[in-house]
Amino acid sequence: MKAMTIEKYGNVPLEQTEQPLPVVSAHDVLVEIHAASINPVDFKIRDGKVKLLIPYQFPLILGNDFAGIVTRVGPAVTQFQVGDAVYGRAEKQRIGTFAEFIAIHEDLVARKPDSLSFEEAASIPLVGLTSYQVLHDVLQATPGQKILIQAGAGGVGTFAIQLAKAMGLYVATTASSAGHDLVKALGADEIIDYRTVAFDEVLHDFDGVYDTIGDDTLRRAFKIVRPGGQIVSISGLPNGRFGKAYGSGFLKTMLFRLLTVREAFLERKYRVTYTFLFMKPSGRQLQHITEWIETGQIKPVIDRVYPFEAAQEALAYSESGHAKGKVILKVK
Repeated sequence: MKAMTIEKYGNVPLEQTEQPLPVVSAHDVLVEIHAASINPVDFKIRDGKVKLLIPYQFPLILGNDFAGIVTRVGPAVTQFQVGDAVYGRAEKQRIGTFAEFIAIHEDLVARKPDSLSFEEAASIPLVGLTSYQVLHDVLQATPGQKILIQAGAGGVGTFAIQLAKAMGLYVATTASSAGHDLVKALGADEIIDYRTVAFDEVLHDFDGVYDTIGDDTLRRAFKIVRPGGQIVSISGLPNGRFGKAYGSGFLKTMLFRLLTVREAFLERKYRVTYTFLFMKPSGRQLQHITEWIETGQIKPVIDRVYPFEAAQEALAYSESGHAKGKVILKVK
C-alpha cells in the first residue's frame, strides 16, 4: 500500500513509500482510508517530542485519525462488517492514517455520521475525542459554567467551542481579528483578540481552562480560574498526576513532576488543579459525538483539503498555525 513515512525523528519531510498491509488481529477491522486529518500531534511525533511516552519504530507512517470503509474483519469482530463506513482515532502505538489502509481494534471506531462526507468525518475523531474528554471527563463541566478555550479558530478550538455550547457552557475564547467572525458564528460568548489584549487581565473567576497552547500561555491561565477550578492542557507538560494515571512507573512519574515544578507551584498558589491530557481513543465516545453531529449541534470546520501526494504541504500548512479549522488529506 502507499503510505507517507519518515525514517527518523526531526523536522524531516514525509516521503511516499510502499509499505505492507497492516496485520489484522482477531478484534481488528481493516479500513480502506478515504480521508485523514492533520493534527499538531503529527509534527510533535515527527520531531520526537513524544518519544518519552511512546517510542516508535521506523519507517513510521504518520497520521492519527481517519474515515473510510471496512474491507476486512477479524474473526472475533462483532460490531462491524465489510462495507461499513467508519471513522476513528488510531491507537497511539498503532498510528498510521497517512496511508491507504489501517488495522484498528473494533472498539476504537464508530460508524461515520451519515450527514458527513469522508473528508468532513475525518476532521472529527482526534479533536472531538480530545475535547469530549477535556470537557466531560476531566472538567466534568455542567451547564452555566464558564470555560476559556484557547485558540478558538484552530482545529481543536472550532470543535471545542461547539461542544461546549452544546453542553450549555459559557465560552470565552482567544482568536486573532481574522478569526473573530468564525468563533462568533460557532457560538463563543466572549472573544479576546490575543494580539491586543492579555486574556489574564480581562477574565476572572472561570471554572475551567482548556489550554491548547502551553508554555507561558498555560501558566498565565492560572490567574483567571476560581479557587477549586481546573486547567486541562493538551500542549503543556505531563505532570506526576499524569504519570500515575497512565502507569508510567516511578522514574517517569518523578521526571514529570520535576518538569512541571512551576505548574505545581501555581496549583498551590491559586488553589487550582492542573491536568495534562493524553487523549484515549474510544469508539463509544465517538458514538456520543455522532449524535451531536446528526442533530446539527456540531458541524465540521475545514480550512483546506489536500491530495494524498501533497501530504508534506498539508503538514507544513497545519504547522504554520494559519489554518482556520482542520486540514484534511484526501487519500481516496
